[in-house]
Amino acid sequence: MFTINVEKECGCFQRSAFENNKSFESRDDALMQAKLMENHMNQKFCQKHLFTAVEDGDNFKIMVEMKPQTHSHGGGCCGGGHCS
Repeated sequence: MFTINVEKECGCFQRSAFENNKSFESRDDALMQAKLMENHMNQKFCQKHLFTAVEDGDNFKIMVEMKPQTHSHGGGCCGGGHCS
């Protein structure tokens, strides 16, 4: 069994249709889904975070980091409560 785990559920993730800790029978299916999630989250979410999928044994972890601020307006976070 292979599982995708999102380490921090930001507000955008919580409002999405994605499911945390989802399991797959096949490594390839889990890898494909993790990469699809990573790409979608980086392109469609609020752009305050950077999402990176990494393989960890039988699991795929999607790591969440704050993006560096490139301008002074629009600071803060997406409202997930984990940034402060």
